[in-house]
Amino acid sequence: MTAKQVFFSGRVQGVGFRYATKRLAAGFEVTGWVRNLNDGRVEMQAMSRDAAELDAFLEELRENSEVSSYIKEVEIRPITPLEGISGFSILKE
Repeated sequence: MTAKQVFFSGRVQGVGFRYATKRLAAGFEVTGWVRNLNDGRVEMQAMSRDAAELDAFLEELRENSEVSSYIKEVEIRPITPLEGISGFSILKE
């Protein structure tokens, strides 16, 4: 199991970024969540049994025209796999 914490900065709040991320996640075998942060960034934690699948999802986020134009910077960190998570959800701030 591979898990990553990702911080997106740019104009990523108030533009449907979290909802688009959730829609894109449905096309991949990933679980996790996405939420807005008080500092204007968006945080996502995602995991997959297949590291290549998780990487493909992250690449889609960087390249998909629905969200890529809003992203200025992406910071990715490996994390311990999430427990008790099924599906992909949007968390409230």
